[in-house]
Amino acid sequence: MRMIFIESPGYTHHVRMGIDLGGTKIEGVALADDGRELLRRRIATPRGDYAATIDAIGTLVEALEAETALRGTVGVGIPGVPSPATGLVKNANSTWLIGRPLVRDLETRLERPVRMANDANCFALSEATDGAAAGAEVVFGVIVGTGTGGGIVVRGQVLTGANAIAGEWGHNPLPWPGDDERPGPACYCGRSGCIETFLSGPGLARDYQPGTETRLTAEEVEERAAAGDPKAEAALTRYETRMARALAGIINIIDPDVIVVGGGMSNLARLYESVPRLWSAYVFASGAAGDQIRTRFVRARHGDASGVRGAARLWPSTPHP
Repeated sequence: MRMIFIESPGYTHHVRMGIDLGGTKIEGVALADDGRELLRRRIATPRGDYAATIDAIGTLVEALEAETALRGTVGVGIPGVPSPATGLVKNANSTWLIGRPLVRDLETRLERPVRMANDANCFALSEATDGAAAGAEVVFGVIVGTGTGGGIVVRGQVLTGANAIAGEWGHNPLPWPGDDERPGPACYCGRSGCIETFLSGPGLARDYQPGTETRLTAEEVEERAAAGDPKAEAALTRYETRMARALAGIINIIDPDVIVVGGGMSNLARLYESVPRLWSAYVFASGAAGDQIRTRFVRARHGDASGVRGAARLWPSTPHP
């Protein structure tokens, strides 16, 4: 995800503010330079209203500063990206942001520079900095919930890419599909069989109870499997093999030290043992005697707070001269 950095001469900050702009809530955090959370607040997102969204973020930042009595830098994570070519938001499932100059309008409202990145990149940055992947050289961060997003951090820096889509694995086809997985469920992106349609929470619920509108949580499906429901067990087994194939493709391309998982599906405790065991059949790294796949597969340390913490960390920890 390409971040838009605009510097103001002489600007000095005292605290880092992070904003996580979600589809239903906007969360704000104030971080000290050492990563301590000074304050966190959450408000409802004005869905469908762009002007009200700008004002809500401005009001939230002002509230954080009033309560901490500190002026701060502002980093924002969004469910999309600002285009490197135009600066306008694209690829956002919060559709009222699409085509809007969100960075520019927030800078006008807040009267300061704003740094912006995709929310999955913010998540990955947070976990690579002081989370479950702290100290790792290459980190792939995965958010698997109502959708499926990803971000890449290399040596502490977000990898953005020429088109601002680095890490967006969810809209690639599921690798090594079986005959019963073709062409796959229809995806909102206009294609079928995307990884997101299989690995999102709604994807698991649909696989467990096809043809119904029932939307069970991942934990509910796991509980049913543990209680002896064979349909639930079969759905989870399919889910695990699909995640293993999807992540094997990531390992084959960027070979990360750590894959860290957040979002609602990260609460499936059995994934952390089963997926690494299963992906060995698909990773191009086995075969030699004694060889093993060294990539670690872990749950996010900061949970739902990782996105907003990563947004704050889009700014450095020391004041500008």
